[in-house]
Amino acid sequence: MGRPLRQDWPSTALPAGSRVLVVRDPSWEGPWRNEFLGTIDDMGAPEPVEHPRARPGELAYWVTFDGPQYDGDGNGPYRKALIWDRYVRPGS
Repeated sequence: MGRPLRQDWPSTALPAGSRVLVVRDPSWEGPWRNEFLGTIDDMGAPEPVEHPRARPGELAYWVTFDGPQYDGDGNGPYRKALIWDRYVRPGS
């Protein structure tokens, strides 16, 4: 990312090691081709999403995928990505 990753974990964030389901956006064909399982990674703490479409207080998590995944445009395969919390659901 060209900068040091944050290491101060927000108290309201899902903890590292949490199992999650990464979901698709119901209003468009993305951001991922499929829904899939992964794990919140501890390589960097969740950080605020700085984007005009971000929700107030929205965080992004580093998620390691259980298997390689393709994004909605067909790019990939990816094994880890920074995922906005609106696309992350606690799962098993």
